[in-house]
Amino acid sequence: MKLLRSPAFLRKARRLVRKNPAAGSALRATLELLADDPFHPKLRTHKLKGKLATSWACSVAHDLRIVFEFAEHEGEQAILLESVGSHNEVY
Repeated sequence: MKLLRSPAFLRKARRLVRKNPAAGSALRATLELLADDPFHPKLRTHKLKGKLATSWACSVAHDLRIVFEFAEHEGEQAILLESVGSHNEVY
């Protein structure tokens, strides 16, 4: 599945990797797994509620999450990456 990165996601991901270079490899591996199978058990993908009711989240590491939406891009199913950060930052 194609991954579409929002400008907010790119900013937060760059900042995260700059502050914690080790998180970069975990983030990259998670994005590859997310593109292959968004519901892989390792990701612990779950639907969100409240103001983020249209979004889903998955785990990168212990306290690192990616928030995303399923979208359609050029007639194909895609994943729009919205945000990345700690539990408190993204929810």
